[in-house]
Amino acid sequence: MIEEKKEKISLWKLIKEDFSVPKQNDPALNSTVELFFNYPGVWAIINYRVANSLHKKGFKRLSRVISGISSCLTKTDIHPGCEIGRRVFIDHAIGVVIGETTIIEDDVLIYQGVTLGGVSLNKGKRHPTIKSNCVIGSGAKVLGNITVGKNSRIGANSVVICDVPKNSTAVGVPAKVIKRDDKKCKLSHNDLPDINKEMFDYLLKRVAVLENAVKSYDGIDLTNEDKELEDIYQRFIKAMNSIKQ
Repeated sequence: MIEEKKEKISLWKLIKEDFSVPKQNDPALNSTVELFFNYPGVWAIINYRVANSLHKKGFKRLSRVISGISSCLTKTDIHPGCEIGRRVFIDHAIGVVIGETTIIEDDVLIYQGVTLGGVSLNKGKRHPTIKSNCVIGSGAKVLGNITVGKNSRIGANSVVICDVPKNSTAVGVPAKVIKRDDKKCKLSHNDLPDINKEMFDYLLKRVAVLENAVKSYDGIDLTNEDKELEDIYQRFIKAMNSIKQ
């Protein structure tokens, strides 16, 4: 459950607060009018607030109808039974899926294409818990009854299937924690390491070491082949460095 110590706030105050969130999270917002036409994530959250209120009062069928209509209009699928805290912002929103038993705490930033899904057919808690001040990068999949700790960041297109500690950054498929005690609450996409590049760099250097060892041991002369392979290797390294820059 979202922390009980949080002050209770009326539905209409929540909706008013939801409208103010993009001003704090999106520098592309130039006028209030844009909120009505260019921010499906805001409308998805507002529609969820209404559906969730009805769901809690026992009008589950009606809440699902509202949720379905909202999904068609915003291209964002939020189950009315999930729990979403205050000042949650879904940027661009298209393709976001949030399952029934998901818990999202306050001040969470979610980008397009994110799935907060389940991996079990059991009726109990089967979706993730996202603690406050987290950022979920575009296309990320957070699956199962796991917890993403406070102030953590999930890199774009990562697949998270295990708990992520607080103040951490996780990337990859499956996601691995690559930074801890990182208390920045905003996701700097260009600050995330490219683990595939690093692995290729390691493998190429490892192969070079093994080749040198074989040549030294057997006295094989591969001078011409070495020159050609070295040229290819240097071009590859140059390409990787240019991408990094």
